[in-house]
Amino acid sequence: MSENITAPQALEELEALADPAAAEQMAAYHRASRRYLGVGVPAIEGCVRRWRAGIGGIEARVALARGLWDSDVHEGRVAAAKLLTQARMGEGEGLVWDEFQRWVRGFDAWAIADHACKVGERRLVADPARLDTVEGWIADPNKWVRRSALVVTLPWTKMRHPSDRDREIRERVLGWASGYVADRDWFIQKAVSWWLRSLSLREPERVRAFLAGPGQELKAFARKDAGRLLGARG
Repeated sequence: MSENITAPQALEELEALADPAAAEQMAAYHRASRRYLGVGVPAIEGCVRRWRAGIGGIEARVALARGLWDSDVHEGRVAAAKLLTQARMGEGEGLVWDEFQRWVRGFDAWAIADHACKVGERRLVADPARLDTVEGWIADPNKWVRRSALVVTLPWTKMRHPSDRDREIRERVLGWASGYVADRDWFIQKAVSWWLRSLSLREPERVRAFLAGPGQELKAFARKDAGRLLGARG
C-alpha cells in the first residue's frame, strides 16, 4: 500500500467490495441522495486499518479523510469518519477538529452524522472548551446540526466518576435539551430521549427530574424511550 494513497484510490478499494443489491437496500433505508456501494462497516474498517498503517502523518490522514468525505459516497464518508476517530491526536488536534466542523454543516442524514460525531466526541473530551462552538449549533436551521449537539456530547452521559466540571457540562447540555423539547421533529425528540436514556444509567434521579419538568412536553414515544431504563435502576 502506498504511503500516499489518494481518495480516488481508496474509493477504488471500496468499489471493489460493492454489493449492488445491498446498495439498493441501503439507499432505500437511509433516504439520502448520494451514491451507495453496499459495503458494510466491518469491511470499511478493514480498509481503514490498512490505510492508517500506511499513512505517515496526521496531515496526510486528514487530507485523505477530506477527499473521501467530499466524494459524497456513503461508504467514503463512513471511512472518512473512521480515519479520524482516535482518542489522542497530538499536534493534529486542531486539524481534526476543524475538519469535523466542516463536515457538520453538510449533515443530511442520521447514519453518517452519527459516524462523524464519533470524531467530534473525542475532540470535545480532549478539549471541553470546544463546547462553546457546539452551543452555536442548537439554533441552527439544519435539524441534523441541531441534533448533533446532543449526539456529540454523549460521552458526558457515560462517565462513571464525573468531575465537578463534567457535572456542569451535563447540566449545560440538559439545558440545551430543555430547549429542544418544543422542537417536534422526530429525530430531535429521539436525540433528547437518547441522551436522557444514556444518562439514566448514571444519574437516574436527574433524568426523573427532567421528565417531571421540561420533559413533560416531550412526545409520548420520546418520554417512553427516555425512561425505559429507569425501572431497572430502582
